[in-house]
Amino acid sequence: MKEKYPFSEIEERWRAYWRDNGLFAADTSKVEAKFYCLMMFPYPSASLHVGHGRNYIIGDAVARYKKMCGMNVLAPMGWDAFGLPAENAAIKSGIPPRESTLSNIATMKRQLDSWGVCYDWDREVSSCMPDYYRWTQWIFLKLHEKGLAYRGKAAVNWCPSCATVLANEQVVDGLCERCESEVEQKWMEQWFFKITDYAQRLLDDLEKLEGWPDRVKTMQRNWIGRSEGTRVDFKLVPRNDAMPEAQEIISCFTTRVDTIYGCTYMVIAPECPELKSMVSGLSEEQGVLDYVGRASKISARDRTADGLEKTGVFTGRYVENPYNGEHVSVWVADYVLMEYGSGAVMAVPAHDTRDWAFAKKYGLKIRISIQNPEHGLDLQHMVDAYCEDGTVVDSGPFSGMANREAISAMTKHATDHGFGGAMVHFRLRDWLISRQRYWGAPIPIIYCDRCGTVPVPESDLPILLPENVVFGASGESPLAGSEEFIRANCPKCGGPGRRESDTMDTFVDSSWYFLRYLSARDESKAFDRETCDNWLPVDQYIGGIEHAILHLMYARFLTKVLCDFGLIGFDEPFAHLFTQGMICKRSENDGQLYKMSKSKGNVVSPDSLIARYGADTVRLYTLFIGPPEKDAEWNDQGIEGASRFLRRLWRRVYEKRDILRSASTVATDSSGMGEDERQLWRKTHESIRNVTRDIDSGFHFNTAVSEIMELMNAIDHCDIDESSDSLRKNVYREAIETVILLLSPFSPHISEELWEELGHEPSVLKCRWPAANDAAMERQEAEIAVQVNGKLRGRLTVGIDLDDKQLESSVMAWEGIQKYVKGKQIRKVIIIKNKLVNVVVT
Repeated sequence: MKEKYPFSEIEERWRAYWRDNGLFAADTSKVEAKFYCLMMFPYPSASLHVGHGRNYIIGDAVARYKKMCGMNVLAPMGWDAFGLPAENAAIKSGIPPRESTLSNIATMKRQLDSWGVCYDWDREVSSCMPDYYRWTQWIFLKLHEKGLAYRGKAAVNWCPSCATVLANEQVVDGLCERCESEVEQKWMEQWFFKITDYAQRLLDDLEKLEGWPDRVKTMQRNWIGRSEGTRVDFKLVPRNDAMPEAQEIISCFTTRVDTIYGCTYMVIAPECPELKSMVSGLSEEQGVLDYVGRASKISARDRTADGLEKTGVFTGRYVENPYNGEHVSVWVADYVLMEYGSGAVMAVPAHDTRDWAFAKKYGLKIRISIQNPEHGLDLQHMVDAYCEDGTVVDSGPFSGMANREAISAMTKHATDHGFGGAMVHFRLRDWLISRQRYWGAPIPIIYCDRCGTVPVPESDLPILLPENVVFGASGESPLAGSEEFIRANCPKCGGPGRRESDTMDTFVDSSWYFLRYLSARDESKAFDRETCDNWLPVDQYIGGIEHAILHLMYARFLTKVLCDFGLIGFDEPFAHLFTQGMICKRSENDGQLYKMSKSKGNVVSPDSLIARYGADTVRLYTLFIGPPEKDAEWNDQGIEGASRFLRRLWRRVYEKRDILRSASTVATDSSGMGEDERQLWRKTHESIRNVTRDIDSGFHFNTAVSEIMELMNAIDHCDIDESSDSLRKNVYREAIETVILLLSPFSPHISEELWEELGHEPSVLKCRWPAANDAAMERQEAEIAVQVNGKLRGRLTVGIDLDDKQLESSVMAWEGIQKYVKGKQIRKVIIIKNKLVNVVVT
C-alpha cells in the first residue's frame, strides 16, 4: 500500500475490474429481489460537465447501494440520439449527423466511465440506430392501426430558426425551447398521436403514482387541465350576400354559462380555420387577414398576459345567442387561443376582466347579468369586471337564482333544447409528432394517388435514412429532396408512391426505451412481454424536473396504449421518480448564478477535476454539495474538503494497516469496553442506521456523507497503537470498515482498494450492507434541553433511567440553571423524558 493516496492508479484498476468481472450485468431471468434502476438517457452533446454528472452519480450510488442490499439490480444506459442539434450542426459544419452523434457518444461514454458510474453496457441502445428506430416505426404502425395516429391540417408552432414544427410543450414562453427564437403559427398537414383519448386516464392514474414527487404530479395535472363546463352552440347569422356558409354553428366552451345573458359579443382566435371563409368577400376581409398576420408574430404567453393590451378587429359577422335570440358581433382578438375549447369565446365584459378591457377599448356594450348581493353593481361606478358569485339578473327564467345553481339549470336548458350541454374540456392537445427534419425516425407511410395514405408493411421495416441528403433551412424536410428516399412502390397496388418526408418527434423514441433495455438485442420483436411484466414498472427512475411534462407524459401515454393493445401487462412505466436539482455556477461574464451552460461561461469540465483530484473526490463533492432534489451552487474550493476527507481516510488505513489486519471486528456487547470504545461502537452503529435511513428516505446523500465524516471524527478520538488491547483494536477496525462500506456507493474506487487492503477478497460490492446493532446504540445517558419559561438555558447530560422526581432534582441542582430560578417561585416543572425539562417560574 502506498503512503500517498494514488487515486489515478487505483481508479483505473477498479474500473477494469468491474468491467472484466461483469459486476453490473443483470440476469433478467431471475426476478427475485429485482430492482430496475434507470437514469434518463442523455442526448449525446459534445461532452458532459459536472452539472450533468449529478444525475448519473446519484443513479450509480443508488444501484451500488441496492446491490449491497442483496438486490438483483438492472442499471442500463443508452442514448437519446436523434434531434435538432446534430442536424443544425450539420448545416453549419458539414459534418453528417450520424458521424457527429457517434463521436459524441464515444466521448460521453468515456466520461461516464471516468466517473466510475457503471452500467450493463451489453444492453446499450441508441435511438438513431436502425435496430432501435425500426421498432419506433413499428409502434407508430400499431397506433395507426388502432386510429391513434392520424394526419390532419392544423395551426402549428413553427420555429423559423430550426425550420421545424414544435409541439406545444416545446414552446417555452412563446420561444423555441432549443434556440429561443420567437415561435410563429403556421398551417400545415401534420401527423398526430391521439393522446387526448387518454386525458382522463392520465389524470386519474396520477393517484397511483405514490412514489412520484407531488410537484411533478401537480405539473402534469395542470397541463392536462381538466375543467367542467358547458358547450353552447351559437348560430352564425347569414350574410347579406347569401353566400353559402362553410360553418353554420360556432361552439363555445364556458365554465360560466350563468353569465351568458351578459354576452355582448363573441371573440374567435386568429388561428380559427374557418375565419378566412367567414370573412371572404366582406369589406372587413383585408383588415381581418392583416390582423391575423400580425397576431401570428405574438407569442402565446404575451397574447394571454394580463399586462398586455388586448387588440382585435370586427369580422363583419354576427352570431345568435341561443338563450335570448340576440345577435352579437363576432370579433377576432389576440387574447383567445385555439388551445382553449374550439377557439371561440363568448365575451361577457361585465364579468370577465379581459373582456372588460377589450369592450372598454372598442366601445362595446357591457351588460350586468350577475349582481353582487351585498352591494348592488351599476355600470356607472364599476371600474372593472365583477367575477365573484352572486345572484343572476336580467336573465329570463333564470333571474333570481344563485349563479352556481343557475349553471346546472342553464346547462340542462341547453341540453333540452339541443344547442349544447355539459362538457368536460382538457387543456391537453393531441401530440404533434411530425418534424420537417432529417435526423429522426422516418414516419412509415407511403402516399399513393390511387390508394391514398398507406402504412408501410411491418416486414419492410426499418425505413432507413438515406446517407446523401442536402441540409438547408427551407422549412421542408431534407428527406423531401432525396429522390432515393421519396420514391417507393405502393404496398397495396404496386404502383408509384411517395414516402412521407417528415420524421418523428424524438420524444417518441424516448417514450419506450425502458422496455427495449430488457431485450436490446432481440431482432424479432421490440420487447418481450414476459420479461417486461416481470421487471416493470421501473422501480426507480432518476432525471431532471425539466422532463416533468414532455417526456414523462408521453411515456405514460405510450405505456397505456401498449397495455391496451395487450403487448404489456402494466399501464404506468415508473413506480418511483426522483428529480434531481441542477448544479449552478456563477458566470464569468456577469457573476450571476446560472445553470451550467457554455453560453453563460460557467461550465466546469469533469476531466480536469478528475485528473487533479480523482473521480471519487468529484463524486463525493457532487453528492455532498446539497440536498439532491434542490439546485446547488458549485464552488471550486468546496471540492478541496472532499479531497481532504478521502486523503485522511487513506492515511488512517495506511498508518494502522498492520494493526487493523490483525484485529477482529466481532463485538456483540459493550462489556469490557472503556468509555472511548463504547462511544465509538455506539457511533459506528448509529452511523449505519442514519446513513441507511438517509438513502432509503429520499436519497439524502449530503446528510449521509456528513454522517460518515462524523464517524471518521469519532474514530480519530479513539486512537489505537500496538499496545492497545484487542477489544479496542476490534472496535476501531469495525468503525473503519463501516466507513469504507458506507462510503462505497459514493466513492467506490477508494472503498474497493481499502477493503482489499484490510485483507478482504474483492469486491466490496459483494458484501452485504451493514446492519445497525440495537445493543450498540443503547445509551446509559441522554442529553436533555433545559428551559426556563420556554427559553433554552442549556443542555444537561443525565442518566436515562432517572424517574421524574430524580430528573427534576438533578436539573434544580445544576448550577447552570441557578441564576434563572434563584429567588423566584417555581410554579411547575414540565418533563419530556430524556429530551426536555421546562421550569416555569414567576
